Formats: sequence, structure tokens, C-alpha cells
Amino acid sequence: MRILLVDNEKEIRELLKDMINAIFPGTCQLEEADGVATGLQKINSFKPDIVFLDVEMGDGTGFDLMNKIQTPSFQLVFTTAHNKYAVQAFKCSAIDYLLKPIDIDELESSLQKANANI
Repeated sequence: MRILLVDNEKEIRELLKDMINAIFPGTCQLEEADGVATGLQKINSFKPDIVFLDVEMGDGTGFDLMNKIQTPSFQLVFTTAHNKYAVQAFKCSAIDYLLKPIDIDELESSLQKANANI
């Protein structure tokens, strides 16, 4: 499973990596991006199966990134500290919406849901 973590906070990306590796030890290829521009580059080069995407980042929002993608070929999970974006996230075809701090059981549920749709 190829997973891309897009979040402007390095600590959050590290925590997500650790949690994903605890859930699926040694079975995931993980890449990171810290914003809209780097996220778009990684999506185009890495071709992830699943993207965990923050909403508010330094160079724009996760919605800005999704607006640059014609037809997403990946499962999308938004990760954010803000519950006010949930409706907008699901309009972007997100399969889940995780509030920070991320609960490992909720993360596992999201990964299983995404994996079932790959």
C-alpha cells in the first residue's frame, strides 16, 4: 500500500508514520509532503493509493490541492484539527475525516476502509 502524508507539521507526519507502521508493520510505502505544492508533486510522482491530507497548510488548503487534481486515483482521508470542514471534505470524495489528535483506532478504521476500496 502506497500512502502519502500531506501536512505542514512534521511532528504530525512522524506520528502518522509511526501509527501506520504499528497497524501495518512493514507493508506500507510512506512518503511525505509539507504543503499544497509538494503534495501535488508527490501525488504525481509517487502515485499513492491513499492520501492523508491536512486542511490548513502554509501554502494553501487541502481543498486547493484537490482542486488541482482532475480525477483522483487514490483514497482520500482528511486529517485536521478543525471539524468545520467535514462537509467540504466529503464533497471532495473523502472516505474519512479524522480530527487531530488522531486516535489510532480511528486511523486503523480509515486504513481498512481505504484498503478495501483500492
